[in-house]
Amino acid sequence: MNPALWISKTGLQAQEARLQTISNNLANVNTIGYKRDRATFEDLFYRVEQQPGTQISDSALSGGVQLGNGTRVVGTQKVFTTGNLQTTGGELDVAIVGNGFLQVELPDGEIGYTRAGQLRMDQDGNLTNAQGLPLVPAITIPANATSVSIGENGAVTVTTSDSANATEVGQLLLAGFVNPAGLLAMGDNLYRETVASGAPVEAQPGQEGLGTLKQRALEGSNVQAVEEMVEMIAAQRTYEMNTKVLTAADNMMQQLAQAAR
Repeated sequence: MNPALWISKTGLQAQEARLQTISNNLANVNTIGYKRDRATFEDLFYRVEQQPGTQISDSALSGGVQLGNGTRVVGTQKVFTTGNLQTTGGELDVAIVGNGFLQVELPDGEIGYTRAGQLRMDQDGNLTNAQGLPLVPAITIPANATSVSIGENGAVTVTTSDSANATEVGQLLLAGFVNPAGLLAMGDNLYRETVASGAPVEAQPGQEGLGTLKQRALEGSNVQAVEEMVEMIAAQRTYEMNTKVLTAADNMMQQLAQAAR
């Protein structure tokens, strides 16, 4: 079989994976706190028919004959650039300006990490994320609270119907990672710690290189629709070129078969 058939097949598979990544980015263009994915590729092993540097004469060395065998997806990577801030006016909406993640307790007791600051209160007044997972550390808003304020440093204060003076009821903490791209994406705007991400560093907002908080705002997706459209067109053109290689290789084999008759 013509090796070009196999090579172009790997190219088609690579562009399908690239297009799937692009489509997921575009689907999440309005998802709060979403970070775009980027597919990365590597070339496959080479068939070395002549080693580079082989002595071919007394005064000349060979440049080598190395024939590649295509490409494959080596991985996908989250790009943790900051998305645009959107002013919402929501009292419990909070955006992270800079590095860091809010922490929530998952159903299995482990800690999940999120950039989505759409906070809510449960039936007991505990602050949760949009999926109802409680924040870590826990913060409870009194039932008679008339307003809630979240400072840039994460301090949560309330005023109540019993007093006009602000009372601090908790402290939001952020977690940072040496390599956030190594986090495991779980869906629901949540991530888990992995060996690749490193252990989290927990601190108040504004400390340990972590960002600050902005109340009444949310961080939008960092997907740029125009850039993704350009990537999509490039993937489509590359896919077409690989199909042309398939057609050309098939025609060459057909001509050989006819000549052998």
